[in-house]
Amino acid sequence: MSEKSDLMDLDACEQAALVRRGEVSPTELVEAAIARIEERDPVLNAVVHRLFAKARADAEGHLPEGPFRGVPMLLKDLLAHSAGDPMHEGMLALKEISWTEPEDTYLVTRLRRAGFLFVGRTNTPEMGLLPTTEPTLYGPSRNPWDLYRSTGGSSGGSAAAVAARMVAVAHANDGGGSIRIPASECGLVGLKPTRGRVSVGPDYGEVWAGLVAEGVLSRSVRDSAAVLDVVNGPMPGDPYFAPPPVRPYAQEVGAAPGRLRVGMLTTDPGGSTTVHADCVAAVRSTAALLEELGHEVTEDYPLSLADPTLISNFLVVYAAYAGWCLEDVLEKTGTEVDQSGCEPLTWELAQMSRQTTAAQYIMAVQHLHSFARKVRRWWESEGHDVLLTPTIPEPPLRLGQFESTQENPLAPVFRSAGVVPFAAPFNVTGQPAISLPLEVDGDGLPIGIQLVGGYGREDQLLRLASQLESARPWADRRPPRF
Repeated sequence: MSEKSDLMDLDACEQAALVRRGEVSPTELVEAAIARIEERDPVLNAVVHRLFAKARADAEGHLPEGPFRGVPMLLKDLLAHSAGDPMHEGMLALKEISWTEPEDTYLVTRLRRAGFLFVGRTNTPEMGLLPTTEPTLYGPSRNPWDLYRSTGGSSGGSAAAVAARMVAVAHANDGGGSIRIPASECGLVGLKPTRGRVSVGPDYGEVWAGLVAEGVLSRSVRDSAAVLDVVNGPMPGDPYFAPPPVRPYAQEVGAAPGRLRVGMLTTDPGGSTTVHADCVAAVRSTAALLEELGHEVTEDYPLSLADPTLISNFLVVYAAYAGWCLEDVLEKTGTEVDQSGCEPLTWELAQMSRQTTAAQYIMAVQHLHSFARKVRRWWESEGHDVLLTPTIPEPPLRLGQFESTQENPLAPVFRSAGVVPFAAPFNVTGQPAISLPLEVDGDGLPIGIQLVGGYGREDQLLRLASQLESARPWADRRPPRF
């Protein structure tokens, strides 16, 4: 390679292989990532906490002999905290007290044991509440494909960094599409695992009534599979966990998926959002490819997705999460967050949550569970394998569409509703879903294609995703600016 920073053009599996073969050192990889961040982040605003000194020291120290020994990565500044490092979650109140976390989460512990080195933490909307990354605290992350476009959210900082090849993989989490939406808008692979597949402990047993799943954003299916291998599985105190895989997920990459029954959905089942013609065309193009590969594709989907109560019940839990966030900050730091310490949206949602009784909250969760049982029958009783949809109903959004003001604090919620109709239902059902960068729009911007699998069937999704990756490769597709 002409420059050491070009090492970041490789995926994480290849970087790790170079270290194992002795062709590069962990220090060289860390320096390559730092060089890319220093070069590109001033334009993109993806990395809000730089951990360069610690990463350099760790690279020179005794690293675990894990499968990703010496590979640099970024952690999203939400949920997955690392010992001794800043943790602001997009919130002014946490920055003002210079909050740092005293220990690693279970997920971060597993990533360390796998050999990853953390070079920084990435930008996120306040408390991860929006499908864009434009927090007041740190400002917007910018899409490497078009600097005036959103990176998606809430893992938008991670997405920008991976798409711009600052690192090969970055931590992400997903409560209503927050892995898959950034993957779609930035041209990446974004796998939301099955509920309970990856622990959110030791702080929590579940987050957002179980809607939140932990994972990563990557540029290759094999990276997503291999990282899932090192982070999946129950930890002490977890209230539930997903069925264990029958073999390592990395072995599913390249394995024949067999002939699958694939349903296709190109319209918002709730009928409130119009799907952009380029997104419809992208799904149909992928459907044609699936048929060429021998799969059965029909215009079929779970009719229960059109449940008219889904949005209202989801909003009860969504608002309750915002209220809980403020209470959690108080319990964790001793700092009470008032209206001046958070954004208008967060404050308004928290106020809404205080008007909801415990019985009303439990009833909303009960209705979401009922929705999940009805939707999952399409896979578990009706014999379908995969659902094919757009990841989001439109190409990457322009920045500035989610402004929350004191006069209209809930405006971002209504804009968000038009972004999540294909993503959020599968946080409710707990099923695995993956966004793949198979298509582009007329302007050359990424359009993600979502595949939804049966509960616990990441294995099947990864086999199909790797088959599509081989048939329509995207590895050499990159933002023109970079």
